[in-house]
Amino acid sequence: MMNRFPITRRTLLAGAAAGAATLATPSILRAQDRSLKVGVYGGYFKDAFDANIFPAFTEATGIAVESVAEPTGEAWLIQLQQAARARQAPADVSMMSQVSMRKGIAGDLWAKLDSARIENIGDILPPFMLKYADGGLAGVGAVAWYITLVTNTDAYPEPPESWAVMWDPANKQKLGLLALVSNSFLLEVTATTFFGGTDILSTDEGILKVMAKLAELKPNVQLWYRDEAQFEQALKSGEIPMGQYYHDVTGLAAADGFPVRSTFPKEGGISDSGCWAVTKASTKLDEAHEFINYMTQPKIQGLLARKVGTAPVIARSKLDLTDEEFNAVSSEIPPIVPRYDIYIEKSDWLNQKWTELIVG
Repeated sequence: MMNRFPITRRTLLAGAAAGAATLATPSILRAQDRSLKVGVYGGYFKDAFDANIFPAFTEATGIAVESVAEPTGEAWLIQLQQAARARQAPADVSMMSQVSMRKGIAGDLWAKLDSARIENIGDILPPFMLKYADGGLAGVGAVAWYITLVTNTDAYPEPPESWAVMWDPANKQKLGLLALVSNSFLLEVTATTFFGGTDILSTDEGILKVMAKLAELKPNVQLWYRDEAQFEQALKSGEIPMGQYYHDVTGLAAADGFPVRSTFPKEGGISDSGCWAVTKASTKLDEAHEFINYMTQPKIQGLLARKVGTAPVIARSKLDLTDEEFNAVSSEIPPIVPRYDIYIEKSDWLNQKWTELIVG
């Protein structure tokens, strides 16, 4: 997710250097003794954590955080798997997508977490808790987010009502769409918009019908993107005035004065989420538990909603968010929920057909 704030990690570090006289304080000394590498999505998203979340965690616990920019999709999972074979950890704790979490569970990548060390474990909504087959806790909800239909307001003065607008011939060469079958969830969007829901994705025949419909919008796609920053810049400038993107990032860009909007279509936004997971190669399991415990506090979930723009993973009744604050990061329109099962069970076949029929 991209350059969210004018305050960047670089300026934070410069400020820390200017305040070198504070190095003698106990909290800083403790932070030097204890540290943690935390992987979060790069750009805006990472900047928001660097500015608003990690310094407060260090202040509260004395654990210094080195934030690591993750690529989206499954590239980070592959890096963690390769590093784990060499008993190395590019990050101790990582925010992992639902699909990557499940693939990591299948590959026995994640350290098992102790739920007794996570004070608010009972407040976390069930969809955001992922476990091994033996019941061992593999991942704990970090944040939730929506992928929505985004537009440049100069190009589209009125917001679109439906995902179906992406198929409109008037939008030839105007779309930017996520490039991977497993993080775009365009199969679910197409199934919900034209086939009455995602049940059609339960069979290979149904998936191919949906792909055929999705292929009809290919003339309208200017960019299949893996680099979120590339599409974000093109959306802001109007070069690519429509597409799918993250509701939180788009809202923050709009708040910064850019001519962009995020719309929840009548069929719903795509609901996705990230879990905190710890690679077995990490030697910082104690610090990781402290981090996850901190991040799942209701006040921190509220802070994430206000400062990072993500939806909470704990029960709303536990939060102090106003209706306006909650609606800024979520929607009462029932969401499109990804069929994570097919990306695990049919991964190779889906990737092959996606390349042949959609992005090839």
